[in-house]
Amino acid sequence: MIVRVAERPTQDEATISFPIFTEEGAIQLIRISKSDPDLDATDARVINYKGADYLTTLSHLRLVCSDDGIHFYEPEGYPPLTGIGRLETFGIEDCRVTQIGDTYYLTFTSVSDNGVGVGLRTTKDWKHFEIHGMILPPHNKDCALFEEQINGRHYMLHRPSSVDIGGNYIWLCSSPDGIHWGNHQCLVKTTKGSWDSARVGGGAAPIKTDKGWLAIYHGANEKHQYCLGAFLLDLQDPSKVLAKTIDPIMMPLATYEQAGFFGNVVFTNGHIVQPDGDTVTVYYGASDEVVCAANFSINQILSQLSYTHV
Repeated sequence: MIVRVAERPTQDEATISFPIFTEEGAIQLIRISKSDPDLDATDARVINYKGADYLTTLSHLRLVCSDDGIHFYEPEGYPPLTGIGRLETFGIEDCRVTQIGDTYYLTFTSVSDNGVGVGLRTTKDWKHFEIHGMILPPHNKDCALFEEQINGRHYMLHRPSSVDIGGNYIWLCSSPDGIHWGNHQCLVKTTKGSWDSARVGGGAAPIKTDKGWLAIYHGANEKHQYCLGAFLLDLQDPSKVLAKTIDPIMMPLATYEQAGFFGNVVFTNGHIVQPDGDTVTVYYGASDEVVCAANFSINQILSQLSYTHV
């Protein structure tokens, strides 16, 4: 499993401090007085200082391993993945991993003062990585590749954003080689007055079932409460949304899901379908602070889909 590690210095009462990467890969520490009139620190995750946005933490990715899917350890000899170059100076985060053949595709959020886009690296052994740069420019994130080609093409979910026209919706694109992407189409939009009214975004790679591609996604409302839902795509034409859950399949209820660095959040980037073919272990972040796991029944999720609300 790939985990995101978000770091910052121990904070004091008078200042906010956070690290960034320089273009050369060194770490630079920025410290700002909380009384500075040019500081806007109303969001725990992003601050604005003198008109520029910064993340309050610097994220990188690490590989952890497990024999049972529950107890994880960090193996020796596997390097952490950190931001590289001008477009990753604020770090890399929220990685999704898809295996196609003998190659693992890592799509992740690349962050810098230029914006938030989607980066791609590939590996066969988790020790040597090919860097493909930013494959989807800002503002874009929540990117996950399908685990197999459909009619000779690769497919991928992603989430471009617009602050003026449109919204934070889930999109689909395709590629002949898994590197160069086009034919973008909007799939799933927010639902007014519902649990996913403010934004939606894809989770991990969609699960292939006999009824279609089952995608678990996150949604948030205007109060920034994040829940999980699901939708179903046609097996031969994933641009067709067949069904969607009306109510969430998971919402933040436990204490560690409601309180933390950024509370009332359950957010998934990865899952494993168990050998029985029905149980899916969903790994998810809670309150932007801890990593959790929960077992779902694929058939039960499919039974909650509505074919009349798409």
